[in-house]
Amino acid sequence: MWTKINLSSKFTLLLAAALLAGLTASGFALWNGLNRRAEQEITARALLLIDTMTAVRAYTSNNVNPLLQEEIAASPTFISESVPSFSARQVFENFRGREGYETFLYKEAALNPTNPRDLADAFEAELVTALRNDESLTNLEGYRVMNGEELFYVARPQKITAESCLACHSTPAEAPPSLVATFGPTGGFGWQLGETVGAQIIYVPTSEIQTTTRQSFALVMSIFAITFVLVLALINWLTRHTVVNPLGQVAALSRQLGDDTLQLADLEQVGLQTVAARQDELGQLAAQFKRMAQDVYTRQQLLRQQVRELRIQIDEAKKEEAVQEIVGSEFFRELEGKAAEMRARQQHRTKANREDSEKLKEE
Repeated sequence: MWTKINLSSKFTLLLAAALLAGLTASGFALWNGLNRRAEQEITARALLLIDTMTAVRAYTSNNVNPLLQEEIAASPTFISESVPSFSARQVFENFRGREGYETFLYKEAALNPTNPRDLADAFEAELVTALRNDESLTNLEGYRVMNGEELFYVARPQKITAESCLACHSTPAEAPPSLVATFGPTGGFGWQLGETVGAQIIYVPTSEIQTTTRQSFALVMSIFAITFVLVLALINWLTRHTVVNPLGQVAALSRQLGDDTLQLADLEQVGLQTVAARQDELGQLAAQFKRMAQDVYTRQQLLRQQVRELRIQIDEAKKEEAVQEIVGSEFFRELEGKAAEMRARQQHRTKANREDSEKLKEE
């Protein structure tokens, strides 16, 4: 099947296959690159949110909490607004109302939290443990499945950096009575200054990343595809005009040479002259073919002349052979003998007539 396809179609198919393979490989690399870029963008936004929540926590701890100390001591129920984590969650919930952040989730996961809602699950506990064991880790990121949905997460260690935090988390005896009455005496105590007690985690559905990736991928691949098609068309056009068509001319002349229908005028065609004038390999091939074709044509003409002369010689030899066969035959010898006798009689008769004529003159 492949051998029956002409050279132009082969070039087109090979170029299309090469460009398609390049487009596929480029698309694969592009998808991975764009996906990673989307992850980096999400990570940057998530870290910015975590920094914002950290700033809210610091403001609550340093500015709001001192103002509420008397109310906290006098109130029978704990004032949650004095807790940095509560303020951070509330601010984040307000932040989720902004466009582009609707799907973001925020959690301060701790191994020993005061509020049970902050208790780290098994997966989050592993993140906190990893951050506790390696102080050099500034953040962790990756994928997990939660409630049947795949999420991309960014986690940053949450450390006790202020002495004011220990007022609520050192021992139940030193904590505000309203806090112990609200959350109990078991959770959120025994923390130490500088200790990593949890992780601030931002969750984003992977669909958010995939949507960003698909949009960028569709745009870039459209540009790539259009560019590849234009390149394919250009290369195909150049190949036809610089390689395929000149080879077709040489091939056509080769067929004429093989069919013995080539004329010297055919070798002076403008197309062949143009190709033969080129300095590349194809030009050298055309020039060499032209010289070869001229030599073959000259030899063919000489051979025809020699054949005609040989035929004449053969015809004359056949005639001579036929004459010799006739001359050497018994019939011819008999005819020759009879002819000799007839000539002899004729000479004798002529001589007798001449003698008779002379006698008559004498008388």
